[in-house]
Amino acid sequence: MNFSSRVSRLEAEGAYAVLARAQELERQGREILHLELGQPDFFTPEHVKAKGMQAIRENRTRYTPPAGLARFRGLIAEFAGRQRNVKITPDMVVVGPGSKVGLFFPTLALVEPGDEVIYPDPGFPTYSAMIGVAGGVGVPIPLEEENQFSFDLDVFDRKISDRTKLIILNSPANPTGGVIPLDDLKHIAEKAQKHNAWILADEIYTRLVYDGMGSAPSIASLDGMLDRTIIADGFSKTFSMTGWRLGYVIAPPKLAERLELLVTHSTGSTAEFTQYAGMEALTGPQDFVQEMVTEYQKRRDRLVELVNAIPGVHAQKPQGAFYVFPNVKSFGISEREIQLRLLEEEGVAVLAGSDFGPGGSGYIRLCYATSMEVIERAMEKVSRFFESL
Repeated sequence: MNFSSRVSRLEAEGAYAVLARAQELERQGREILHLELGQPDFFTPEHVKAKGMQAIRENRTRYTPPAGLARFRGLIAEFAGRQRNVKITPDMVVVGPGSKVGLFFPTLALVEPGDEVIYPDPGFPTYSAMIGVAGGVGVPIPLEEENQFSFDLDVFDRKISDRTKLIILNSPANPTGGVIPLDDLKHIAEKAQKHNAWILADEIYTRLVYDGMGSAPSIASLDGMLDRTIIADGFSKTFSMTGWRLGYVIAPPKLAERLELLVTHSTGSTAEFTQYAGMEALTGPQDFVQEMVTEYQKRRDRLVELVNAIPGVHAQKPQGAFYVFPNVKSFGISEREIQLRLLEEEGVAVLAGSDFGPGGSGYIRLCYATSMEVIERAMEKVSRFFESL
């Protein structure tokens, strides 16, 4: 069967492929310890669930305006603006079923066939997928371990040009957990202004930062950058609402109008009752978020300690998100083989770094959005595996 070039190049995400194999082994009676899927193990806060259920009982199950309920857009604008210390207005907000709408639709709205798009490598697989669907030319920029997995600015300076339409940033980052330093953001902003490039800032993990950081710095807060920055964010990670499918994009008003039209002619709108739950998440108690971050930091510290105790393996202590990205290059076998053998031989599900691009070769991704017990048991098996090589 012949498919269009837009979809022929699409590939499955590695996380879902590993999860499918892990679940198959579980059906066979194997115990699998999961460190692969980037999903919070905390449940949605009770007050948020209660508001969602109340909305259903009140029959808040109808179509909504494509860009979202007016009150919800206003609350998002206020919340996101306060968090980033910028003035965001409701007409800059478009609500969608998950934050991927905030990634895909701006790319479709801005990128013409042949336009160049800079993106991080390793990075979230959706970036290269959406560039391809839009007909853009992907320009990967390596994230260097010795630079806390921030952009290699020397390579960035060589690659950016007047052909660059869009620069994708992800901070805190998947899969590395790296946070782009403010000085690096200033450098990227200066180059974006010089070459008249847009910024697409994937900030879904912005509140999941550690060691007292509070929130990751946003390029949108720099002088002159709000007018050329698109922010993709949502509720999945911060409020543990992955299955609710609730996200948003913030963009200059004229671009937001175009994004609203893409919503109109695709997803149509976002479920009404989930938007009521989102309003409660923004306006209700925020102690859940801090408690979650505190627990993640404990798990991060322990996981990094256990990883670095394995001879031949070493990992940076990530500043955000909930991933550790160990370097496993010293063993002379590929990260893909390590992933397969850990699952089949030890019953531990991890992801190969190359699932996130060529820059992830020689690394594996471990997710600590799981219990401390699972981390301890899994790392005992991981350590045994590496010591046997």
